[in-house]
Amino acid sequence: MSRLKRNHRAATADSSAGRRVRRVAAQVKPAAAQMKPFAQKAGAAAERRVRRTRAWAAPRVERTGQVLQDSVAPKVSAWLSTAARRLEPAKPQPSRWRKVAGISGLAAAAGAAAALVRNRKKPDSATPAAATDAGDVAPATAISDGRATASTGADADADGQVRTS
Repeated sequence: MSRLKRNHRAATADSSAGRRVRRVAAQVKPAAAQMKPFAQKAGAAAERRVRRTRAWAAPRVERTGQVLQDSVAPKVSAWLSTAARRLEPAKPQPSRWRKVAGISGLAAAAGAAAALVRNRKKPDSATPAAATDAGDVAPATAISDGRATASTGADADADGQVRTS
């Protein structure tokens, strides 16, 4: 079949379908005109009913929202909080070197304090022990270069000679 014949048949089918649609529309128009006032009245009644229903439902929905907020919401909030705590990763453990350094620092400070206390209780080391006990002990003699020297509380010369006063 050629293109011309196909195009012609499509055009005639289209025109015949269009004619049928126009004929049916002409028959329906009078019936639609009769139904239009009924449809308008039904639409207005439906609008009024929707408005009444919404006015009736609004306070009930509000009250339900309050009840849910007061009873269910705290439970849901608690569930969400526990879920968040479960999801949160564990906190890392603090380093142990800080604890060891702190303990060793405290030990060093305690040792220094003990040393200070011990040094306060000791007698002054600047005074010789022989001078404090001079009356109780006999003078000691030392031999150096063949000479006898006494090492009591006496002063010695530059050449090692001892003078007594």
